[in-house]
Amino acid sequence: MVFNACMKHKLVRRSVREFAEAELGPIAHEIDREARFPKEVVEKMRALNFFGLQVPRKYGGAEADSISYAITIEEISRVSGALGLCVTVHNSVGVYPILKFGTREQIERFVPGLATGGHIGAFCITEANAGSDAGGVETSAVPDGDSYVINGTKIFVTNGGVCTTPLVFAITDPDRPGRGASVFIVEKGTPGFTVGEIEDLCGMRANPVSSLFFEDCRVPRENLLGEAGDGLKIGFDALDTGRIGIGAQAVGIAQAAYEASVKYSKERQQFHKPISSFQSVQNTLADMATEIDAARLLVYRACDAKDGGKAFGKEAAMAKLYASTVATRVTGGAVGIHGGYGYSREYDVERYFRDAKVTEIYEGTSDIQRMVISRAVISEPI
Repeated sequence: MVFNACMKHKLVRRSVREFAEAELGPIAHEIDREARFPKEVVEKMRALNFFGLQVPRKYGGAEADSISYAITIEEISRVSGALGLCVTVHNSVGVYPILKFGTREQIERFVPGLATGGHIGAFCITEANAGSDAGGVETSAVPDGDSYVINGTKIFVTNGGVCTTPLVFAITDPDRPGRGASVFIVEKGTPGFTVGEIEDLCGMRANPVSSLFFEDCRVPRENLLGEAGDGLKIGFDALDTGRIGIGAQAVGIAQAAYEASVKYSKERQQFHKPISSFQSVQNTLADMATEIDAARLLVYRACDAKDGGKAFGKEAAMAKLYASTVATRVTGGAVGIHGGYGYSREYDVERYFRDAKVTEIYEGTSDIQRMVISRAVISEPI
């Protein structure tokens, strides 16, 4: 793929950057320190279609292409990784599965509210004994008349504290290990569905990550997404899409750390000259710039494959694997360039450093990405 930024994509980048810098920039440090979800900014994001980025216009969305989507996530994450996380998870694994696998009635019922941000989505797989191994999920959904009764606990749910329409991965056929899982649309207010305390995390602190509890939670059969037993198919498809967003998020965080490093290196004086004049610092900045561009292009390649109707699982995994690695490496380098100040909470690079690490963990760890990639390349003809 040859990617040349068109006027549309340049406009998307400029408009999202202006919004993020104006609305999130002044509070990004504060909401991280206080672990506060900025509802006042989220309200403004709703009006800009950030919560319906790829939803068809007839359902209230922006109907954006995937590169515009990635640019939006990157630019939000450049200022606040936690808000970039909220938006990408909502769009990719909260809304997308309903659009792809939902019935017409489910789409018309749930998607408009999600597209406007009036409802917030989440995707719930992870449990105490099931993370990378989705087949190890213990949450159960037992059919009972015209309902399913769900029992179990989901942990580390992104958007968990504010989600109103989570998609819940549960076992409907315990006799079919790995293939007896299904996905349910659970609505806030359903008896038996409760939200746990917000996690006190190292990074992404402005995102309300929490546990969700389901105790005899009765969900109508019409809230089953796809067919019973489609859980892994829906989950893998959603995660492929989600990995594009996490790759873009990682690029945004790395870009912020790189820009801060360039600025600081020009201002910081040592031996009566700026440290940007030292070759070791120049080499670090050169590596940062090169790796960020490479990561961005991998993300855009996955976007191009998705919009072209091609299989994109391998491309999404490559983008997520490399971009998250780059984010961790670049933010670590940024802390090094800032020296002692880089380890101080008064400087943003410390936050970037903490935020970057988790991009190597959620939506599939880096080792899971390598497994996805290796399976694809081994099965491809030479």
